[in-house]
Amino acid sequence: MRFLLLLLCLAAAGEATPAEERQILLHLKSTFKTANATAFQSWTANNPHCGGFAGVTCDSGGSVSEIDLTGIGISGEIRFDIICRLPSLTALSLVSNDLSGNISDDLHRCSRLRRFDLAFNSLRGVVPEMTTLVELQILNFSSNYFTGAFPWSSLAGLTELEVLSVGDNSFDPNPFPDVVLNLTKLNRLYLSNCNIHGQIPPAIGNLTKLIDLEIADSFLTGVIPPEISKLSNLWQLELYNNSLTGRIPTGFGNLTKLAFFDASMNNLEGDLSELRNLTNLVSLQLFDNNLSGEVPPEFGDFRFLTNLSLYVNRFIGKLPAKLGSWTEFNFIDVSTNSFTGPIPPDMCRKGTMKKLLMLENKFTGEIPASYANCSSLLRFRVSNNSLSGEVPSGLWSLPNLNIIDLAVNQFEGSIGAGIGAAKSLNQIFISDNRFSGQIPPEIGDAASIVQIDLHNNQFSGTIPSSVGGLRNLASLNLQSNGFSGQIPNEIGSCAALSTMNLAENSLSGPIPASLGQLTNLNSLNLSGNKLSGLIPGSISALKLSSLDLSNNSLTGAIPSSFAISAYSGSFAGNPGLCVYGINADKLSSVRRCSALKRGFTGELRTILTCILSVAAVFLAALGLHIVLKKRRHDSSGGASDGAFLKDPSWDMKSFRIVTFNEQEIVEAIKPENLIGKGGSGEVYQVHLANGEVMAVKQIWRNLAEAGTKERSTAAMLASTRGRGRRGRKRTATSEFEAEVETLSTVRHVNVVKLFCSITSEEWCLLVYEHLPNGSLWDKLHGSAAASPGKAEELSWEERYQVALGAARGLEYLHHGGERPILHRDVKSSNILLDECLMPRIADFGLAKILHSAAVAAAGGGAGEASSAPVIAGTHGYIAPEYAYTWKVNEKSDVYSFGVVLMELVTGRRPIEAEYGESKDIVHWVSQRMSSRESLMAAVDSRIQQEWSKEEAIKVLRVALLCTARLPAMRPSMRTVVQMLEEAVNGGTIKSYVNKKLMEVDE
Repeated sequence: MRFLLLLLCLAAAGEATPAEERQILLHLKSTFKTANATAFQSWTANNPHCGGFAGVTCDSGGSVSEIDLTGIGISGEIRFDIICRLPSLTALSLVSNDLSGNISDDLHRCSRLRRFDLAFNSLRGVVPEMTTLVELQILNFSSNYFTGAFPWSSLAGLTELEVLSVGDNSFDPNPFPDVVLNLTKLNRLYLSNCNIHGQIPPAIGNLTKLIDLEIADSFLTGVIPPEISKLSNLWQLELYNNSLTGRIPTGFGNLTKLAFFDASMNNLEGDLSELRNLTNLVSLQLFDNNLSGEVPPEFGDFRFLTNLSLYVNRFIGKLPAKLGSWTEFNFIDVSTNSFTGPIPPDMCRKGTMKKLLMLENKFTGEIPASYANCSSLLRFRVSNNSLSGEVPSGLWSLPNLNIIDLAVNQFEGSIGAGIGAAKSLNQIFISDNRFSGQIPPEIGDAASIVQIDLHNNQFSGTIPSSVGGLRNLASLNLQSNGFSGQIPNEIGSCAALSTMNLAENSLSGPIPASLGQLTNLNSLNLSGNKLSGLIPGSISALKLSSLDLSNNSLTGAIPSSFAISAYSGSFAGNPGLCVYGINADKLSSVRRCSALKRGFTGELRTILTCILSVAAVFLAALGLHIVLKKRRHDSSGGASDGAFLKDPSWDMKSFRIVTFNEQEIVEAIKPENLIGKGGSGEVYQVHLANGEVMAVKQIWRNLAEAGTKERSTAAMLASTRGRGRRGRKRTATSEFEAEVETLSTVRHVNVVKLFCSITSEEWCLLVYEHLPNGSLWDKLHGSAAASPGKAEELSWEERYQVALGAARGLEYLHHGGERPILHRDVKSSNILLDECLMPRIADFGLAKILHSAAVAAAGGGAGEASSAPVIAGTHGYIAPEYAYTWKVNEKSDVYSFGVVLMELVTGRRPIEAEYGESKDIVHWVSQRMSSRESLMAAVDSRIQQEWSKEEAIKVLRVALLCTARLPAMRPSMRTVVQMLEEAVNGGTIKSYVNKKLMEVDE
């Protein structure tokens, strides 16, 4: 009976007529959605489906055998209950669309499928059993959102499989599936980023037909098994970003067809001797391991090698002289090793080399003259070596070069006049060498330059006025040279300049008043020169985080805006300078200016003295009257806000010039001024009598009691009056005071300004600048007060400006002082925007100073993490290692910033239901890295221009580096800033950012 039913089913399945198949296809068409008008243009009832429907192929009997709808922009769910009614269907390809939903159990009816390809879609759910698909040769589910346990056991009968690609999905953790080891016809196995754990089994050697084996971005441990050497047909082997250990196994040299080998970001050790016979290598990536020894000399004879990345290992010895000379070599990165000897001379022999990165080694000799003609070069970085001689003149003028980094070597000679032809050059790092001569005036023609660092050399002559033509210049460091003459007035035209250091030269004459035009200037150091004359009033309007004019011959009164404790050491060694008495205590190293002019008579002095004496007596009497009145009021039990405000328990410490007192601030801490709440306090908007607006953060000293306190001035009053004055006990810890004191010294254009603190026993009011455009979160996702999702439009130029500015702020916190400052809660809601949408890093409620003494006491080095006594960060932004270490360091901030970059590029929130349970934006973005199409689709739809999307993709790649699973793999914030600057090589965004910088009025 069962047999009869089976025959009836098979007969029914085989009886579909051409007309019925056409109707099936038209029904299928109706289930899809598409914005592409031409996608199904040919699928009409009047067209024959065989030969007439685009993407449909029929067999010789006129039955549909293949459906290929790759990349036509369709969305919706896949109706397998419809598709599998086509009895002769052998191939189904729906690659690179936006299909969603899951794979239904109806799939088992497609039993004749040989090719089944659903890669690069948005499919989700659990993959069903596939035991009936016994004819499958190609199975590709990669780059979707599948979850749960993959049905590995159902592959046991799929012995015809040649391609198995299920990577880039979020399957449940699983060891390397043993069932795969019996699929001996496999030629491609792609299991990267699908939660494979454990060791690579030795039986991998059974898959001798494998051409491509990829198990990267996984959780593999143990060694690379020697049996892998049996895969003699292997062309590509990808094992990067795992935790593999041991040596490259014996016999690996048998893989003579291997062209692409990437085992970067593991813990491999030993040397490269097993690779000496892999003469077909095209790309070798072994960076960030623990490898050692020398590069085999045979590498110099590899005639196809175009990419070589060995950075961050322990290699020694010389590089082969003929390395990269045989083919169209692309790049080399052997940085951070201990290589010696000369730079191989012929890596650009074919004129195609783009990147030469050999910094932080022990290379010697000169730069080979051949690189002076390498017009394809984008980056030339050989800093921190022992190189010497003169730089080939042509290197300065290469047309596509972005970075020339020669710092910390022993180079001599001068900068070539041809630098004016370097139209793409944006960074020059040649500090700590023996360069001499003058800066060529032609440098002003290299209009793309953003950074110049020539410090600690032997340059002489004058600073050329043509520097004023560098409108993109943001950083100029000429410290410790022999420059003479005057500072050129034209430098005031460098509108983007934020850092200028001309210290320790022989510059003379006055400080140019034109420096006052540099409204973006954040740091100015002119110390150790022979400058004379008055400090021009124009620069006193600049909002400088750092100022040093010490050890010159300046004269006259210091402008009042500079007469604050923040600049206490900025004017030492200028005997002609003075400060007026009212500010003298803030600049102890500077003498007081005479309060009276020399022309005053003795009689006038006597009159003024009498007036001042009478005034002093009057003020003393008034003060006594107020104190007595207050005491009478206290004894009567009164508790008015006015009395509270005069309570001496309030202590105000100013860190900048302020135009208000504590009374004006405390009076404004009331519910109607509340604009925000956080875990450690609340934020109020305070309108001062002079028209200025401040943001005041009210912090509870004792966070454990914070939730029980009334949040108003009256509550603060009650808390301070609840104790007798003699029994009053300070609850602020020395650590808290030290932290506030340190944060008060933070001065950077991209870090919110802290004006003062106002503290009592239980309360701390931190007074910050007010940023009128709210937070980045509000701009991207809509404010909490607004309707959900009601976000404002941000152009790509504005997003890039925010990304770069915020990165620079974090770079300053991590690298700008003697000790790094951790923010520990980097997120888009803590990046505030001013009236020009320039960003400020804000909310240091969780900030922690890395005290090196405390770290040392714990047995760690200066770079080790500090323990975190409370949860550090916000869900969605917290680095993964925090879950098991409960420790944070600078790389934790880097991870959080990477999440912010993803928000900026995608427009998505860090946590959304669409990502799936326990998934976040990092996972969502990572899933889309496998193809250009999926990456483009990840970009916020509000970013529409093609060039904007290209730049957004580059920034997204930086974000992925920042959010690497292993902290050691993440770049420093200094590197992040550099990568963001390099990500945008065109002038469109740069000109926009510079325009914005010129508009800023701090």
